[in-house]
Amino acid sequence: MCAPWRRAVQLATALAGIVLATAVMAQQPIRIGSFLSTTGPASFLGDPELKTLKLYVEKINAQGGVLGRKLELAVYDDGGDAAKANGFVKRLIESDKVDLIIGGTTTGTTMAVVPFVEAAGIPFISLAGGIVVIEPPRKWVFKTPGTDRQSIERIFGDMKARGISKIGLLSETSGLGQSSRQEAFKLAPRYGITLAADETYAQKDTDVTPQLTRIRNAPGVQAVLVVGLGQGPALATRNYDQLGVKLPLYHTHGVAALDFIELAGKSAEGVRLASPALIVADDLPAGDPQKPVLVAYRKEYRERYGEEPATFGGYAYDALAIAVESIKRAGGTDREKVRAAIESTRDHVGTAGVFNLSATDHMGLDLSSFRMIEVRGGEFHLSK
Repeated sequence: MCAPWRRAVQLATALAGIVLATAVMAQQPIRIGSFLSTTGPASFLGDPELKTLKLYVEKINAQGGVLGRKLELAVYDDGGDAAKANGFVKRLIESDKVDLIIGGTTTGTTMAVVPFVEAAGIPFISLAGGIVVIEPPRKWVFKTPGTDRQSIERIFGDMKARGISKIGLLSETSGLGQSSRQEAFKLAPRYGITLAADETYAQKDTDVTPQLTRIRNAPGVQAVLVVGLGQGPALATRNYDQLGVKLPLYHTHGVAALDFIELAGKSAEGVRLASPALIVADDLPAGDPQKPVLVAYRKEYRERYGEEPATFGGYAYDALAIAVESIKRAGGTDREKVRAAIESTRDHVGTAGVFNLSATDHMGLDLSSFRMIEVRGGEFHLSK
């Protein structure tokens, strides 16, 4: 065979190989890994997160997938245990060969896996609230919920406007609780607030009456702030009511779900909290840019599960949406390209707010993402 023909055959063979490899790649699923706390103390956060991921992975696949490839979801339940979370993330990366990870229901489970994720170099979008997740910024770690710092800023601003200057603090010993406590102490002087009482409780506590009694008896206390997630804040709210305390009671976004009202019962009436807008979507004005997103998500979730979505499910919705759009912009699942695409997300309207990420801000939400909300008539409403 003469040289020109030989070269032509070699070129044709090479091109055929490229086309075949591309076709095979196009048929490979995009693997999304997740570790969530669907059981344990944080289950009312993890359950709607899992339901949301399943709902929208199925919806995206029904519409043809992403770049012609189906999404494949691998999920593990860590039960809120940081050690289990670490083991599951290792399995997701080494055995399941996932392209990206969405998860970490709690700040504690998230922070436990951060070193492993960073070492592996895989994009990770956390669903946890603590500011420690993104401060300082880490190359591979992002998050969709607003931070505990922002939640407390909103609350302290509301307190200041209402003439409250001396408060009692009851914080959970979880990752979010302790991060929130630190932020409360940092921010209080800026808002002219004094923390006159500082008490803690554990997630498994069944009674926090002694702590609340000490807070009630602290001289000059005008309001109480509880920081935590899951069932603990509901327990604290019931105990607060049982003690007959009439001071304003505040919570952070760790209670932004109807489960909190159901667990706390009538004791939740009048509670004020700072939270993203999903739980008050109907109260938003028609021109609010988030309203169409919130209403559509709520409608699809209700139709699928016959129940109201929680703010926490919205965090998973935002994480998956940002991940999908980033994979599209990256043109595939190359980890560095996807990471860079996530980091360059701009003007993305989600359930938690409008996201504008950057190299120095791996969350991309400002203080406007939090609304002041109160419980009235057994429902969440924008505060008056």
